[in-house]
Amino acid sequence: MDKKLQAVALASQKNEITEHYIYIRLAERCKDKNNAEVLRSIGESEKQHAIYWQSKTGVEVTPNRWRIFRTVFFAKMLGLTFILKQMEKNEGTGSKRYEVLSEYFPETARISKEEGEHEKEILRMLDEEHLKYVGSIVLGLNDALVELTGSLAGFTLALGDTKVITLAGLVTGISAALSMAASDYLSSKAEGDETAKKSAVYTGVAYLITVALLILPFLLTSSKFLALGICLFTAVIIIYLFNYYISVAQELNFKHRFLEMTIISLGVAAFSFFIGFALKAVLGVDLG
Repeated sequence: MDKKLQAVALASQKNEITEHYIYIRLAERCKDKNNAEVLRSIGESEKQHAIYWQSKTGVEVTPNRWRIFRTVFFAKMLGLTFILKQMEKNEGTGSKRYEVLSEYFPETARISKEEGEHEKEILRMLDEEHLKYVGSIVLGLNDALVELTGSLAGFTLALGDTKVITLAGLVTGISAALSMAASDYLSSKAEGDETAKKSAVYTGVAYLITVALLILPFLLTSSKFLALGICLFTAVIIIYLFNYYISVAQELNFKHRFLEMTIISLGVAAFSFFIGFALKAVLGVDLG
């Protein structure tokens, strides 16, 4: 085996052994027995692939420990399904590597195909509680983004300094979060949903977190227009991150969801800003 070919084979071997340890570590930390079994199954498959490549390279490689730590850490933060599907999404580099190796090792093409099909099949079996409540999270997040960006935009023009705007925003946001959670609970309960309480909690928490992030700029700066700009920028970042997460975890169209949510939120904010301007002029109120 020439040096170039061996380098590619060693890269594949290192990737396989690294992913073996990732899946095993995730399985060890997984409370759900079914998920843990799924992860161990993938891990053992990766180990066999690493052994295969070792038989070709004749070299024993060490795993990428930083990648193992990083992946396990983010799995705790973002959930197993997101991390594993993100790993699957990033398999493009590995596929190109296998294409090169398949010219010299015909069985590589078969291994690559089987691995891809096997991982997709068992990843569909993964079941995480928070993904069951995506609808509730979307409800809380979307309503908070639309309602609060609109309210803060109106308050920015109609009211005085940032402290007054913060107070008005907090009262509006907290009241709306409790109202939204209560409505979600009553609606789910009326439909006979046994998870009504959890659904309401997810809705309320998503709403409150969004409220805190959007109001924070008004606490950090005395310029209300700068605070509004940062608030709207934060809203776009929240929309981007949330929709990216959902698009990966549930294999949805990211671009369409992101643009739709952004246009609605910023559109309502712009409309509310001009409403605040109009009301201030009509009523002759000047708190600034």
